[in-house]
Amino acid sequence: MEADRERLKVPESMQLLAPEIVGSLKRLEWLARLRKQGTLTGRHTSPDKGVSVEFAEHREYTHGDDLRNLDWRVMAKSDRNVVKQFIEETNLRATVVLDASGSMSFQGDQSKFSKFQYGQYLAAALAYLYIKQGDASGLVTFDHQVRSSMRAENRPSQVRRICDELYTTTPGKETGVGKVLHEVAEKIPRRGLVILISDLLDDPNEIVEALHHFDYRQHELVIFHVLAEEELSFPFRGFQRFRDLEGVEQMLKIDPQAVRAAYLEKLKGFISSIEDVCGNLRADYVPVSTKTSVSDALVRYLGRRNK
Repeated sequence: MEADRERLKVPESMQLLAPEIVGSLKRLEWLARLRKQGTLTGRHTSPDKGVSVEFAEHREYTHGDDLRNLDWRVMAKSDRNVVKQFIEETNLRATVVLDASGSMSFQGDQSKFSKFQYGQYLAAALAYLYIKQGDASGLVTFDHQVRSSMRAENRPSQVRRICDELYTTTPGKETGVGKVLHEVAEKIPRRGLVILISDLLDDPNEIVEALHHFDYRQHELVIFHVLAEEELSFPFRGFQRFRDLEGVEQMLKIDPQAVRAAYLEKLKGFISSIEDVCGNLRADYVPVSTKTSVSDALVRYLGRRNK
């Protein structure tokens, strides 16, 4: 009996797939918006021509073509031998890119999770969702450099591998969002889906350049901008000590009321700049507060996306 209980024990890493999150994903699916390249037949549109229900174009008949694809109506009208080509459907190749820099370890008092812990649960849920619907999922973690890289696969065991990697990863120090994203954009070999989970606390100009790099590589991009509620509202009162979680700047002792207005204005401008570039690139910008549950954040986003 003891041996049976040990075999049935859920690995600690798989606890990232909390029952309430898995339950909320049962009736949800992720449909790609752009044409994808993949290796299996699936539900997403591919840039390759194949055989499906969606007509693409005509081309001249060549020896060896399947005679069943001849378009007899066009041939009767134009006296040309043409075949019909169709859009082939394919599986989605998704890569979840998780920021594991020091700033992601901030938690605050209004959430039971740090930004990084929230990102762990979010990344695990997305990987589970993709593989559940027959797509492929991979994972990249980074701080000032790429810390781990797992290529996208669609095997059921991939969920466990991703959860294991997420569980053993801890926030590092200094960030390098812009620089690292350029490297990630080059590493992903096929047009696919890239999901960035980060607080984006880095030079906004470098981040904007990196996002354009993903667009150049023809990836569909989704950004989950994860911030703690305290970072969004800056509710602090009285003199406070603020410590740089990435170990770059010295600890500061300031009066929050004296800087609140300037801080919120700067934050608003920063968020606006990221929203603007996402709009130009047709990328999804998803602002998330760690005060919101992961399941609620996913249900709301996917509900809007799939409409």
